[in-house]
Amino acid sequence: MTVAIDRATGKRRGDRAPRPGPGQRLKHSYQKHWYAYAMIAPVAVVLGVIVLYPLAYGFYLTLTDADSLNSARTIGVNEIEATYKFIGLDNYAEILWGETAYDRFWSHFIWTIVWTGACVALHYGIGLGLALLLNQKLRGRTFYRLILILPWAVPTFVTVFGWRFMLADAGIINSGLDFLGLPTPAWLEDTFWQRFAAIMVNTWCGVPFMMVSLLGGLQSIDSSLYEAAEMDGASAWQRFRHVTLPGLRSVSSTVVLLGIIWTFNQFAIIFLLFGNTAPDAQILVTWAYQLGFGQQPREFAESAAYGMLLLAILIVFTSFYRRWLNRNDQQLAI
Repeated sequence: MTVAIDRATGKRRGDRAPRPGPGQRLKHSYQKHWYAYAMIAPVAVVLGVIVLYPLAYGFYLTLTDADSLNSARTIGVNEIEATYKFIGLDNYAEILWGETAYDRFWSHFIWTIVWTGACVALHYGIGLGLALLLNQKLRGRTFYRLILILPWAVPTFVTVFGWRFMLADAGIINSGLDFLGLPTPAWLEDTFWQRFAAIMVNTWCGVPFMMVSLLGGLQSIDSSLYEAAEMDGASAWQRFRHVTLPGLRSVSSTVVLLGIIWTFNQFAIIFLLFGNTAPDAQILVTWAYQLGFGQQPREFAESAAYGMLLLAILIVFTSFYRRWLNRNDQQLAI
């Protein structure tokens, strides 16, 4: 075999040039795309200030014993310097394996998982059912869509306060149950009914988003698929299973993931519905707020550690969820 050699350089023809280093590649990328970098620079700076800096500072706080007694503060004209110290990963160890780990973390973690699973399942199930109904040719369909979207359009605090008045002991719900001779639960006092009420209110607020998203997905499915399935003798259930659900796959995967993230971190409904009066109905995010701002002394470091754990849980879940979806997509493609 003959190998051609360039006499000028002494290199064999066909040899690849050495790959440039990271610095050279960055320099070349900047020279080629400097305008794009200039356009995204303001956004990057804003994200760094609003997101990255608080995140980094919050992680630093988790490695200390900071609370409201040893943090820097101003009392009148006196400025008191911070006296908290670095303790490493002790906060995480105390939260996960300490003597009060179950009462302060794991019990709230289990309830958060149950809350998230129940709410998202109800959001998707009821939202899909309503979307299927509104996708039919109904008289007054536009009016029904407007009415069903109202719970999502109304500000959350207005909705939750309305439910709080209705769930009170003398509210319209217990008054109606008493009129029918049925037992009247202590919606805002008993732990079981507090949790039931929280799921009920969050379902009311979250169903419209699922309904609108799934309705858009239904309208994007080619009607010829239903016609072909009907001509082949497929029943309504078979058309739903083999045409509707696969057609909604991409939309469903996205809205379910968003629903899980939003519900897992749903602060407003629990806090506005119960405040600090329902310790056993608090999910992790509201419990973290309670530790950091709802008690004395305020445990800044422990509250920040809860926030980091929440972030880690969601990152791990999202990674596994996306991998599971990709694997299923590959199996369907085969």
